[in-house]
Amino acid sequence: MKFGGIRAVLFDLDGTLIDSAPDLAWAADQLRLARGLEPLPVAHYRPAVGTGARGLIHAALGLGPEHPEFEGLKHEFFDTYQGCMNQRTQAFEQVNELVATLLQNGMAWAVVTNKIERFALPITAALPLFASAGAVIGGDTTPHPKPHPAPLLEAARRLGLAPERCIYVGDDRRDIEAGRAAGMATVAALYGYIGSADDPHTWGADAAIENPLGLLNFLEMP
Repeated sequence: MKFGGIRAVLFDLDGTLIDSAPDLAWAADQLRLARGLEPLPVAHYRPAVGTGARGLIHAALGLGPEHPEFEGLKHEFFDTYQGCMNQRTQAFEQVNELVATLLQNGMAWAVVTNKIERFALPITAALPLFASAGAVIGGDTTPHPKPHPAPLLEAARRLGLAPERCIYVGDDRRDIEAGRAAGMATVAALYGYIGSADDPHTWGADAAIENPLGLLNFLEMP
Protein backbone atom coordinates (compact mmCIF):
# COMPACT_ATOMS: atom_id res chain seq x y z
CA MET A 1 0.00 0.00 0.00
CA LYS A 2 1.22 3.49 -0.88
CA PHE A 3 -0.34 6.83 -0.02
CA GLY A 4 -0.78 8.83 -3.22
CA GLY A 5 -0.69 12.59 -3.57
CA ILE A 6 1.39 13.20 -0.44
CA ARG A 7 3.59 16.28 -0.67
CA ALA A 8 4.73 16.58 2.96
CA VAL A 9 5.43 14.44 6.01
CA LEU A 10 4.63 15.82 9.46
CA PHE A 11 6.39 14.15 12.37
CA ASP A 12 5.96 14.00 16.10
CA LEU A 13 9.27 14.86 17.81
CA ASP A 14 10.13 12.81 20.92
CA GLY A 15 10.12 9.09 20.17
CA THR A 16 9.62 9.63 16.45
CA LEU A 17 12.49 11.83 15.26
CA ILE A 18 14.67 12.19 18.35
CA ASP A 19 15.63 10.03 21.29
CA SER A 20 15.25 12.53 24.12
CA ALA A 21 14.71 9.90 26.81
CA PRO A 22 18.24 10.14 28.28
CA ASP A 23 17.90 13.89 29.00
CA LEU A 24 14.31 13.62 30.20
CA ALA A 25 15.21 10.70 32.44
CA TRP A 26 18.17 12.58 33.89
CA ALA A 27 15.96 15.56 34.72
CA ALA A 28 13.32 13.34 36.30
CA ASP A 29 15.96 11.50 38.31
CA GLN A 30 17.13 14.79 39.82
CA LEU A 31 13.74 14.96 41.59
CA ARG A 32 14.61 11.70 43.31
CA LEU A 33 18.18 12.64 44.14
CA ALA A 34 17.07 15.96 45.63
CA ARG A 35 14.86 13.97 48.02
CA GLY A 36 17.50 11.45 49.04
CA LEU A 37 16.21 8.66 46.81
CA GLU A 38 18.32 6.29 44.72
CA PRO A 39 18.62 6.99 40.98
CA LEU A 40 16.73 4.86 38.47
CA PRO A 41 17.92 3.65 35.04
CA VAL A 42 16.87 5.35 31.80
CA ALA A 43 14.96 2.19 30.88
CA HIS A 44 12.61 2.84 33.79
CA TYR A 45 11.66 6.25 32.43
CA ARG A 46 11.62 5.50 28.70
CA PRO A 47 8.00 4.17 28.51
CA ALA A 48 6.80 7.30 30.35
CA VAL A 49 8.38 9.83 27.99
CA GLY A 50 5.32 9.97 25.73
CA THR A 51 3.16 11.20 28.60
CA GLY A 52 5.37 14.22 29.29
CA ALA A 53 6.05 15.76 32.69
CA ARG A 54 3.02 14.05 34.20
CA GLY A 55 4.31 10.59 33.33
CA LEU A 56 7.93 11.29 34.15
CA ILE A 57 7.16 12.76 37.56
CA HIS A 58 4.99 9.75 38.31
CA ALA A 59 7.81 7.43 37.18
CA ALA A 60 10.25 9.27 39.43
CA LEU A 61 8.17 9.79 42.57
CA GLY A 62 4.86 7.97 42.09
CA LEU A 63 2.89 11.24 42.32
CA GLY A 64 0.16 12.41 39.96
CA PRO A 65 -1.46 15.78 39.12
CA GLU A 66 -3.91 15.36 42.00
CA HIS A 67 -1.07 15.60 44.54
CA PRO A 68 -0.73 19.05 46.17
CA GLU A 69 3.01 19.16 45.40
CA PHE A 70 2.63 18.27 41.73
CA GLU A 71 2.66 21.81 40.28
CA GLY A 72 5.83 22.66 42.17
CA LEU A 73 7.45 19.42 41.04
CA LYS A 74 6.49 20.16 37.44
CA HIS A 75 8.21 23.55 37.52
CA GLU A 76 11.25 22.01 39.20
CA PHE A 77 11.36 19.34 36.50
CA PHE A 78 10.98 21.89 33.69
CA ASP A 79 13.77 24.09 35.05
CA THR A 80 16.09 21.11 35.42
CA TYR A 81 15.27 19.81 31.96
CA GLN A 82 15.90 23.20 30.38
CA GLY A 83 19.45 23.02 31.65
CA CYS A 84 20.19 19.60 30.16
CA MET A 85 17.84 19.15 27.19
CA ASN A 86 20.57 19.12 24.52
CA GLN A 87 23.24 17.14 26.35
CA ARG A 88 22.26 13.58 25.37
CA THR A 89 19.41 14.03 22.86
CA GLN A 90 20.03 12.99 19.28
CA ALA A 91 18.13 11.87 16.20
CA PHE A 92 17.19 8.22 16.00
CA GLU A 93 19.24 6.08 13.64
CA GLN A 94 17.94 6.37 10.04
CA VAL A 95 16.15 9.68 10.65
CA ASN A 96 18.79 11.80 8.91
CA GLU A 97 18.75 9.44 5.93
CA LEU A 98 14.94 9.51 5.84
CA VAL A 99 14.78 13.30 5.82
CA ALA A 100 17.51 13.52 3.17
CA THR A 101 15.55 11.13 0.95
CA LEU A 102 12.35 13.13 1.38
CA LEU A 103 14.14 16.34 0.41
CA GLN A 104 15.84 14.72 -2.58
CA ASN A 105 12.40 13.77 -3.84
CA GLY A 106 10.91 17.23 -3.39
CA MET A 107 8.90 16.39 -0.27
CA ALA A 108 8.47 18.96 2.48
CA TRP A 109 8.52 18.04 6.15
CA ALA A 110 7.66 19.59 9.49
CA VAL A 111 7.45 18.86 13.21
CA VAL A 112 4.25 18.81 15.26
CA THR A 113 4.88 18.04 18.92
CA ASN A 114 3.12 18.50 22.25
CA LYS A 115 6.45 19.66 23.68
CA ILE A 116 5.94 23.34 24.47
CA GLU A 117 7.89 25.89 22.44
CA ARG A 118 10.10 26.66 25.44
CA PHE A 119 11.76 23.29 24.79
CA ALA A 120 10.81 22.32 21.23
CA LEU A 121 12.31 25.39 19.55
CA PRO A 122 15.76 25.33 21.25
CA ILE A 123 16.12 21.57 20.84
CA THR A 124 15.34 21.63 17.14
CA ALA A 125 17.48 24.75 16.62
CA ALA A 126 20.46 22.95 18.16
CA LEU A 127 20.29 19.90 15.86
CA PRO A 128 21.38 20.45 12.21
CA LEU A 129 18.71 17.99 11.03
CA PHE A 130 15.94 20.52 11.63
CA ALA A 131 17.40 23.31 9.50
CA SER A 132 15.38 21.96 6.55
CA ALA A 133 12.09 21.59 8.44
CA GLY A 134 9.31 23.75 7.02
CA ALA A 135 7.80 24.36 10.44
CA VAL A 136 8.14 23.40 14.09
CA ILE A 137 4.78 23.46 15.86
CA GLY A 138 4.86 23.11 19.65
CA GLY A 139 2.21 22.10 22.13
CA ASP A 140 1.40 25.74 22.83
CA THR A 141 1.77 27.15 19.30
CA THR A 142 -1.99 26.84 18.82
CA PRO A 143 -4.70 27.03 21.51
CA HIS A 144 -5.06 23.23 21.52
CA PRO A 145 -2.40 20.48 21.73
CA LYS A 146 -2.81 17.03 20.22
CA PRO A 147 -5.09 15.05 19.99
CA HIS A 148 -6.82 18.21 18.73
CA PRO A 149 -6.11 18.65 15.00
CA ALA A 150 -5.24 22.37 15.31
CA PRO A 151 -1.43 21.93 15.50
CA LEU A 152 -1.38 19.66 12.45
CA LEU A 153 -3.60 22.02 10.49
CA GLU A 154 -1.29 24.92 11.40
CA ALA A 155 1.71 22.97 10.11
CA ALA A 156 -0.08 22.25 6.82
CA ARG A 157 -0.99 25.94 6.56
CA ARG A 158 2.62 27.01 7.05
CA LEU A 159 3.71 24.55 4.37
CA GLY A 160 1.05 25.90 2.02
CA LEU A 161 -0.57 22.49 1.60
CA ALA A 162 -4.05 21.06 2.03
CA PRO A 163 -4.20 18.63 4.99
CA GLU A 164 -4.95 15.67 2.72
CA ARG A 165 -1.61 16.28 1.00
CA CYS A 166 0.18 15.61 4.30
CA ILE A 167 0.84 12.44 6.27
CA TYR A 168 1.44 12.38 10.02
CA VAL A 169 3.86 10.03 11.80
CA GLY A 170 3.91 9.56 15.57
CA ASP A 171 4.46 7.11 18.41
CA ASP A 172 1.41 7.87 20.56
CA ARG A 173 -2.33 7.30 20.28
CA ARG A 174 -2.85 11.07 20.44
CA ASP A 175 -0.77 11.45 17.28
CA ILE A 176 -2.99 9.10 15.33
CA GLU A 177 -6.18 10.67 16.69
CA ALA A 178 -4.93 14.14 15.77
CA GLY A 179 -3.91 13.07 12.28
CA ARG A 180 -7.24 11.43 11.59
CA ALA A 181 -9.11 14.47 12.92
CA ALA A 182 -7.06 16.69 10.60
CA GLY A 183 -7.95 14.56 7.59
CA MET A 184 -4.43 13.20 7.14
CA ALA A 185 -3.17 9.68 6.57
CA THR A 186 -1.42 8.42 9.71
CA VAL A 187 1.54 6.18 10.47
CA ALA A 188 2.38 4.70 13.88
CA ALA A 189 6.09 4.67 14.77
CA LEU A 190 6.44 1.35 16.59
CA TYR A 191 10.06 2.07 17.54
CA GLY A 192 9.03 5.00 19.75
CA TYR A 193 8.12 5.47 23.40
CA ILE A 194 5.23 3.06 23.68
CA GLY A 195 4.25 1.85 27.14
CA SER A 196 3.96 -1.87 27.83
CA ALA A 197 0.21 -1.55 28.43
CA ASP A 198 -0.42 0.25 25.12
CA ASP A 199 -1.14 -1.55 21.85
CA PRO A 200 -0.44 0.69 18.84
CA HIS A 201 -2.33 -1.71 16.59
CA THR A 202 -5.54 -0.48 18.25
CA TRP A 203 -4.89 3.19 17.49
CA GLY A 204 -6.47 3.12 14.04
CA ALA A 205 -3.36 4.21 12.11
CA ASP A 206 -3.33 3.67 8.37
CA ALA A 207 0.11 2.04 8.57
CA ALA A 208 2.86 1.19 11.05
CA ILE A 209 6.65 1.20 10.76
CA GLU A 210 9.34 -0.62 12.73
CA ASN A 211 12.04 1.92 11.87
CA PRO A 212 12.17 5.41 10.30
CA LEU A 213 13.18 4.29 6.80
CA GLY A 214 10.13 2.00 6.74
CA LEU A 215 8.10 5.11 5.96
CA LEU A 216 9.50 5.18 2.44
CA ASN A 217 7.63 1.98 1.65
CA PHE A 218 4.35 3.89 1.94
CA LEU A 219 5.20 7.02 -0.05
CA GLU A 220 4.87 7.54 -3.78
CA MET A 221 7.86 9.66 -4.65
CA PRO A 222 7.43 12.10 -7.54
